[in-house]
This record gives sequence, structure tokens and C-alpha cells, in this order.
Amino acid sequence: MARPSARRPAFSAAPPRACLRLLGGFRLEVDGAWTEPAAGVQRLLAFLAIRQQPVQRGYAAACLWLDVPDERAAANLRSTLWRLRKLGDWIVVARNGSLRLHPNVLVDVQQAAAAARRWLAGGMNDDDLRTGSGAFETDLLPDWYDEWVVAERERQRQLRLHALEAISDRYLAEGRLGDALVAALSAVAADPLRETAHRALIRVHLAEGNTGEAIRQVRQCEQLLHDELGVFPSARLTELVAGVVGLS
Repeated sequence: MARPSARRPAFSAAPPRACLRLLGGFRLEVDGAWTEPAAGVQRLLAFLAIRQQPVQRGYAAACLWLDVPDERAAANLRSTLWRLRKLGDWIVVARNGSLRLHPNVLVDVQQAAAAARRWLAGGMNDDDLRTGSGAFETDLLPDWYDEWVVAERERQRQLRLHALEAISDRYLAEGRLGDALVAALSAVAADPLRETAHRALIRVHLAEGNTGEAIRQVRQCEQLLHDELGVFPSARLTELVAGVVGLS
């Protein structure tokens, strides 16, 4: 008697996951292997990751190929999608004239933005507490100058800076002065002209008992703002160390 054939499962296996990293530069991992796709594929993936929502094909083509006629831009998009299918035909979902990343593509900038919002709202999870300020060390695609990248990079930078300051204040309140210092230093390095970042760093120096460091930081902030912007910091900065002898 012939054995009955094994029944196939009623469900299909989930597609392999991909990781798209845009912070600090473009990197793509598909099914556990890092790959370096063509420039057009990189730009399309980054564009869809930044938009997050489905976009019409014509809109995507027009944004990615600004300097060519619509027909040529559409052809470039078709060619890019063809190249992308070699990496995995599931990565970009094309449906009803629109394009979007498959939900199984993890995007670091989206994860960092979500983590930043949790820090600002005080709803951090275990991963946030474990990672701390390490999730906010780099900018979005720092060497890309497309208009749609520049605008999103600034938005992400502001969110990142607020998160770093929130992390520093949280760790300071918990007495984790080393971690608070790292976060505050990262905020100052990301934007040396940001007074609130300097204030966060000064508070940490004072908590550590490093009065001289705090005073030097006040002076540095004053000099930077005066030299670069022609202004002086607010009274809130100098009030932090107003009681220290020798500070005018």
C-alpha cells in the first residue's frame, strides 16, 4: 500500500527579515547577509523607509530623479525595482500603483525615533535602558544631500538631541553620573551651539563635584555662541554656577 503523501502546511513560511541601517550611513542586511546594492536601489529603499507610508510610483520616481523627464524617471524606477528583486522580491511591496517597504524590513532610524519618544515620555522599555544614549550617536545618512534626506535628517537630529538630554537628566536623577555624562557629551558634540545640551553637561559636572569643569563649560558655551552667532547664552546657564566664587 502506498504511503499517503505528507500534507503541506496550511500556512506559508514568513519571508526572511531584512535590516536597513540608515544612521551613520547606508547598510542593508538580507536574510543574515550584508549586501551593497546599487546606488539607485539604496536611494529607493532609503526613500521608502523615511516616508514609512505607501507612496505612489510616480511620486517616488519624481522625487528620486528630479532632473529628468517623467518618462525617464519612471523607467529608472522600473529598472531599480528589477535590480531590487535580485535581493528579494518581497522587500518592497508594489500594489495598486504604490510602493512601500515590507513590514519585515527593520529600519534603524524608525526604531531610534520610537526609542527617543519613549525616553521623552518616560516610558522606556528594557532595551532602551540597556542601550541608553548609544542609540543616538549618529545622524541619518550624513553624506547624502538629497532634499528629502536633508529635511528628515534635521527632524531626526532634533528628536535625537532631545532624547540625549532626557537620558542625561534621567541618569543624573538616578545617580548614574557616568552614563549621564556620556549622554550630555554626545548632545554637545552633536550640536555645539545648543545651550540646553551645555546646561545638561554642566549639571552633571556640578553633581560630580567638578566645579572647574562646570565653569569651563559655561565659558566655552559663551564663547561659542558669541563667536558663531553673535549672542550670549540665557541667564539659566550662568545661574547654574552663580554661587561659585570667581564667576562673574
